[in-house]
Formats: sequence, structure tokens, C-alpha cells
Amino acid sequence: MIFFINDKIEKQKIAKEILSKLPEWFGIPESTQEYIDNCIDMPFWIEKEDNIIKGFITLKETSIYTAEIYVMGVLKTYHNNGIGKMLFNAFYNYAKQHNYEFIQVKTVKQGIYDIYDITNKFYKSLGFKELECFPTLWDKSNPCQIYIKSIV
Repeated sequence: MIFFINDKIEKQKIAKEILSKLPEWFGIPESTQEYIDNCIDMPFWIEKEDNIIKGFITLKETSIYTAEIYVMGVLKTYHNNGIGKMLFNAFYNYAKQHNYEFIQVKTVKQGIYDIYDITNKFYKSLGFKELECFPTLWDKSNPCQIYIKSIV
């Protein structure tokens, strides 16, 4: 089931627990800590079943029109079980109820790393479209692809 979390300490604990188990995506300690620190002040959802938290997603407002998937993580054991889609649907419904018009997400450009190609495929399956790639926003080894989706 999807739950909305308000407690800042709980958000931080959950983010740290999940992201630490996903080093393929969150392997730069400083960046991972930044996600953990910043997500405490953002809308935050988890998927929890049988007392096991399987994943989470957070929303960052980047403008009055746009909500960003700031950070999302699903434990590898539960990949391809619809959890990411359930989390995204909770995010999407919240964004729609709060009158955002667009959703954006940043990830590493397709074709650079196999593991991020899986991420790109996931976002495309949700209806996201490529907006722009910033080749050096993060660094030359990790070109930043921005995807967008209109909220209807």
C-alpha cells in the first residue's frame, strides 16, 4: 500500500535505508546524502507491505507549474513488480490535485550506462518525453537528461 509520510525523521531514515541499498544508482556519497537531507521538506510517499518498506518517491516544486521527481528508489528485490508505477501514480495524483501542469525528472542520458538505461525505459513507460540533455550539468561522465510529462 502507498502511504504519505509527514515525519521528517522518518523520511530521512527511509531515504537513507533505501538509497544505501541501491549503490548502482546512488553511489556518490555526497549526492546521496544531499537527497537524504533535502527530501525531509518535500512531499514523500512510500510503498509498504507486511511492515516492509519497498520504495519511496519525493516531490520537489521547481516552479508553480512543475513538480519534479526529486528522488525515487525501489529496492532491487521488488523491481518489475509495479511498485515504481504505484509510487508514481500517488505522486501524479498529488501533483494534479495541487494544479501542477507538468512533471519533470532528471536522470543520466540513455546509452551511457546500462543501469540507467533501465531507468530511462521506466520513465518512458510512464509517458515521459525527452525535453533536453545537459551534457555537463552533473559532469561529462553523467550527462543529465530531463524528461517531462504533461498532467492532464
